[in-house]
Amino acid sequence: MERPWGWYEDLLSGPGYKLKRLLVRQGCRLSLQRHRHRSENWTVVAGSGQLLCDGHAVDAKAGSTFHIPRGSIHRAVGGPGDLLIIEVQHGSTLEESDIERLEDDFGRVIN
Repeated sequence: MERPWGWYEDLLSGPGYKLKRLLVRQGCRLSLQRHRHRSENWTVVAGSGQLLCDGHAVDAKAGSTFHIPRGSIHRAVGGPGDLLIIEVQHGSTLEESDIERLEDDFGRVIN
């Protein structure tokens, strides 16, 4: 699925979990968002950038892992190159409808 910031691909899903691959393009960032019904675990597999969670910024590089608790405000930012992330979602609602956007660089609806 192409997005203004890059793309994502659903890899695997089952009851209560979903596995995705996300690419955040250099200099782009995901919307500042939170999820009410799921947590996420991100593993950076290539590239570098920055991950923000609840006001804390962390440099991300290949091999970095991050837990994003349900309800946490977060985003990923592509660094000097593209940022490739494997995302594992856990929860009762794993659809796009569980994204509450608080800020968005691409004019998408803010909840």
